Amino acid sequence: MAEKIIETRDAYRHFRPITTRWADNDIYGHVNNVIYYAWFDSAVNGYMIEQGGLDIHDGSTVGFVVESSCTYNSPVTYPDVIEAGLRVGRIGRSSVRHEIGIFREGQDEAAASGYFIHVFVDRTTNRPVEVPAGIRSALEAIQA
Repeated sequence: MAEKIIETRDAYRHFRPITTRWADNDIYGHVNNVIYYAWFDSAVNGYMIEQGGLDIHDGSTVGFVVESSCTYNSPVTYPDVIEAGLRVGRIGRSSVRHEIGIFREGQDEAAASGYFIHVFVDRTTNRPVEVPAGIRSALEAIQA
C-alpha cells in the first residue's frame, strides 16, 4: 500500500472560515463524512459567488458537480474552528477541478482533503458551456 500524503496549508491559495455545528457530529462523536462534502460545496460556491460573480438565482450558467472525492486524515468535532483551503487543479473549456483541504485552527496538516469537478452548463438546456469569464478569472487566481 502506498504511503498516504497529507496535504498542508501551504498547498492552498485561498482560505474560507467554516463554522462547525452541534448537528454535524454523528453518534461516534465526530463530524459525519457527508458534512465534509457540504463544506466543500459551500467553500467553492462562496468563493465563486464573491470573487467570480456567480449568480446562483438568476444567472444563465450553473455548475453541476460530476465527480467528487474526499480523504479523511483525522477527525473533526464540534466545536472545532476550521477553515477550507481552496485551489484549482485544472480549468478546462467548460469544467474545473476544485481541490479543497479542511484544516483545524492552528493545524498545518489537513484533517481531510479532496476535490470535486464542476461542469458549467446552460441553466435552461443543461448543455455544457464555457466557464464564464468572471468565474474563470477568479479560478485562475487560485490555480495551483
